[in-house]
Amino acid sequence: MPLEILLILVIGGIAGITLLLHLTGRSSQRVLTQGTARMDWRRHFPDDVVIDVTVSHDGHAALVRTETGTGLLWSLGADTVGRHLLDFDWIEHPNGFEFQFRDFSSPGVVVHLDELERRHWQHLMEPS
Repeated sequence: MPLEILLILVIGGIAGITLLLHLTGRSSQRVLTQGTARMDWRRHFPDDVVIDVTVSHDGHAALVRTETGTGLLWSLGADTVGRHLLDFDWIEHPNGFEFQFRDFSSPGVVVHLDELERRHWQHLMEPS
C-alpha cells in the first residue's frame, strides 16, 4: 500500500475517533460535587480519612481536608488528579490560584476561583 494512502487512513481514523468521542460527550471536563470529590479522593488515597471537602463554584476543583492534612483534587478531562498539599507553591493568578507542585509527575494547575472563594481557600490552606 502506498505511504500516502496509509497516512490518509491513519489520520482519518484518528480524526474519526476523536470526533466520535467528542460528539458522545466523552471529552467534557469532569464536574465535581462533594460526594464525587470524596469518592475520587478515596480512589487516589484509600487510607486517608476525609474530614471536609470544599468544591469550587465551577466544580472543576476541590480542597480536601483530611486527618493527615489538606489536599487538592482537580479535573483533568473526564478523570481527576489528587495531590496532598505538602511540597508546593501557590501563586495568585487573575482567575484564582496557580498551584505548582515540586513533583515532576504532577503538572501545575490553575484553579478558577472568584474573590470570595479565593479568600476562603486561602484561609483553609493556612497552616494550623
